[in-house]
Amino acid sequence: MLIQNATLIDTAPAPRVLPGHDLLVEDGRIAAVGRGLPSAGRTVVDGTGRIVLPGFVDTHRHTWLTALRGSTADMDLMGYLDLVLGRIAPRFRPDDVFHGTLAGAIEALASGVTTVQDYAHIAYTKAHADASVRALRESGVRAVFAYGQPVFGGGGGPDDVRAIHTEHFTGDGLVTMALAASGPSYSPMDAVRAEWALAEELGLRVYAHVGSGPVAEHPIEALRAAGLLTPDITFVHGNSLPDNELALISAAGAAVSICPAVEARMGHGAPMADRLTAHGVTTGLGVDVVSTVAGDMFSLMRATLQTSGLAAADALRLATVDGAAALGMAHHVGSLTVGKAADLVVLRATDPNLVGGEHDPIETVVTSAHPGNVESVFVAGKPARTTIPAELAEALHDSANHVRG
Repeated sequence: MLIQNATLIDTAPAPRVLPGHDLLVEDGRIAAVGRGLPSAGRTVVDGTGRIVLPGFVDTHRHTWLTALRGSTADMDLMGYLDLVLGRIAPRFRPDDVFHGTLAGAIEALASGVTTVQDYAHIAYTKAHADASVRALRESGVRAVFAYGQPVFGGGGGPDDVRAIHTEHFTGDGLVTMALAASGPSYSPMDAVRAEWALAEELGLRVYAHVGSGPVAEHPIEALRAAGLLTPDITFVHGNSLPDNELALISAAGAAVSICPAVEARMGHGAPMADRLTAHGVTTGLGVDVVSTVAGDMFSLMRATLQTSGLAAADALRLATVDGAAALGMAHHVGSLTVGKAADLVVLRATDPNLVGGEHDPIETVVTSAHPGNVESVFVAGKPARTTIPAELAEALHDSANHVRG
């Protein structure tokens, strides 16, 4: 596939606009970027009036919660934990997890999110975890499936994690595996050591919600003291962490996923983007839960601008190449670098809300674009699935009625 005469927005080494450029895709990867690339023997796509960006990277989403869209918009964090994780989540059957995850992954793709980190803390049984993986694979999204035990008890423990790894992740594919650990903020250190040992045994990256307490007031220092603070960790939120804890994360080469829309709405604490940037921490953006906020990266980039002093180009990096780095995938996705996967989002620059933005397409995309501007999405060079069939919508409706009681 050759996309001709488009406005390309690359993000590495820094966001830049390449007007009137072509982009060649071969074998699922970006093969060339330039002007006047040869078209003979290639499927040509006219990019005139189009903006082409690397697909967005969502570094933290509980995708199974799609069945509860909009249900916690007026709740703070404690209200959400009590209702959703304390009372509703135990009602989820494997089929409910499948429907929510599949619909949520398609929603992500439709808005230009080509990589999603699915923090699946809904694994009450191995069948629940199976359903998550099956849904992610069926959607066609590039995903990191982070196996997580339910917050309020349940789950099959390490043997189920090993079984899922053996059955689903012995080869290459768009969906890879990680461990969604409870972490030092919410578990005693003996349990944390066991989680980290399991991740090391299986070669998995660790994802963990983090804050000052309730178990460890200084969770990052607790990890450092235990010899467990390593680069292959992505912490989530961290709004209550003091600066010295952020400095430890930076020194270790670990990463942080922030969810500015949810954190502001649910009252997690002060915004994180400026603080993490000041400490040089690798940072990505995450939706978190569509039960409270919108599930697209355009909303998140604007939430970042509204809660920080960052420039629009900085927000775009967080949504793309920096997010990829926060997942340990910067070598593979997040920019239009030749050799990377052809995960692309194409926007119509001729739409009413984008017209007139040619003088600064980066700022225009970050401040004005929305999912309705997305014309096409590609994952590994193939057109992505961006619509939800009627039977899936009906199944999701039935799941929502069941779990809400």
